[in-house]
Amino acid sequence: MATNLPRFGTDGVRGLANEELTPDVALALGRAASEVLLEGVERSTQEGGSGNSRRLVIGRDTRQSGHMLEAGLIAGCAASGVDVELLGVVPTPTVAWTAADQQIPGAMISASHNPFADNGIKLFAAGGRKLTDDVEARIQQRFHELLQTPGSDQLAGPTGAGVGQVVAGAGAFGWVAAVQASINGRSFDGLSVVLDCAHGSASALGPHVFEELGAKVTVIGNDPDGVNINAGVGSTHPELLQAAVVEAGAQIGLAFDGDADRLIAIDHAGNVVDGDHILAMLATDWRDQGKLAHDTIVVTVMSNLGFRLAMEAAGITVVETKVGDRYVLEALQAGSFSLGGEQSGHVICHDIASTGDGVLAGVQLLDLLQRSGRSLADLAADAMTTYPQVLKNVRLRRQEPDVADQLSDVVALAEAELGTQGRVLVRPSGTEPLVRIMVEHLDRDTAHRVCDELVAIAAERVGV
Repeated sequence: MATNLPRFGTDGVRGLANEELTPDVALALGRAASEVLLEGVERSTQEGGSGNSRRLVIGRDTRQSGHMLEAGLIAGCAASGVDVELLGVVPTPTVAWTAADQQIPGAMISASHNPFADNGIKLFAAGGRKLTDDVEARIQQRFHELLQTPGSDQLAGPTGAGVGQVVAGAGAFGWVAAVQASINGRSFDGLSVVLDCAHGSASALGPHVFEELGAKVTVIGNDPDGVNINAGVGSTHPELLQAAVVEAGAQIGLAFDGDADRLIAIDHAGNVVDGDHILAMLATDWRDQGKLAHDTIVVTVMSNLGFRLAMEAAGITVVETKVGDRYVLEALQAGSFSLGGEQSGHVICHDIASTGDGVLAGVQLLDLLQRSGRSLADLAADAMTTYPQVLKNVRLRRQEPDVADQLSDVVALAEAELGTQGRVLVRPSGTEPLVRIMVEHLDRDTAHRVCDELVAIAAERVGV
């Protein structure tokens, strides 16, 4: 058993595979998740039967460690009397969609955009939903109990026909069909697109989705070998895609991350179009179509000031959350809203999906291009103007959850100086003794100067 156990964070665990995240850890998490997420659900089959109501679906990305962790997770689930449906290598949203379609829990083995040596296990509640705080706490408690008492009565489980079975799932067919159906029978005939699949989960399915919809598709980053996921490619490294779009003379490029729940776009001239721009374009288009529920969009505090001003001008209400797609989803559900996401490229089309889906967002974006007859560059420029954004960290003497309050006086003075053309965001890190100070302003030099002034004051008051 590894001594450096991974921290149970939002939705599951993540860490260095086979050091922090070992097969034993995966087994314990499989048991804990099965017990909590399927609490009260009884097995509905006899020996040799089928249709067990205690079921969980598992997918993974292309990391070399995926098979190893999948085996541990399967063992934990089966030992708890849970049948496991394996989807193989699929995007994270495929797992969420399958869990929603079958009303069962799910797990995705992926570390998203992290380097290949890392891995993670992300959990979904029945119906493909994010875990609530109380459910997450209960899973974590049971997870820790199992890790601390291996080989004891804590591991007692069903025997005979009560042991869970492992079956091959139907794959991604249902998810692919749902994504393609989201544009109501329209096609991408005449559109040329370059896809960067990050050598990850979208490598096989991404090109298939867009080719079947009629697009002329060029693909890079679709030759996974277990160790090259996210390596110089994908949404966090768009440089190769930028060059490929220009070289191919394509109208658009789409970059996914390792598990394909994020999307960054590239226009015909090779310019990056980030999550804020994608959300702004979709929001105004959906509003015009009557698809934007309550004329409202949900984003995090990190979305650019230019986005907020553009939405205000368009008559679209912005609901703001803490950083993290989990909080965006909570707000979408609470308000019955239809669209939300993050600047980093998480785009959540909530009427269709229960999590961020890069492929689905890409389909929606290409559909907008096709219907408008305009270039992505023109649409992005019209949707919003990006304000210069400066973000700096100050290391603290200790964790200071109330550091924003301690700096509120100088922040108020800075905001008064910036006026309606700027803003300040002070946000303590949740995992490190750091405070993050962000300043936005229409004038880049002003943003840098004000940020530097705030950093100097923060360093003097609370810094190391």
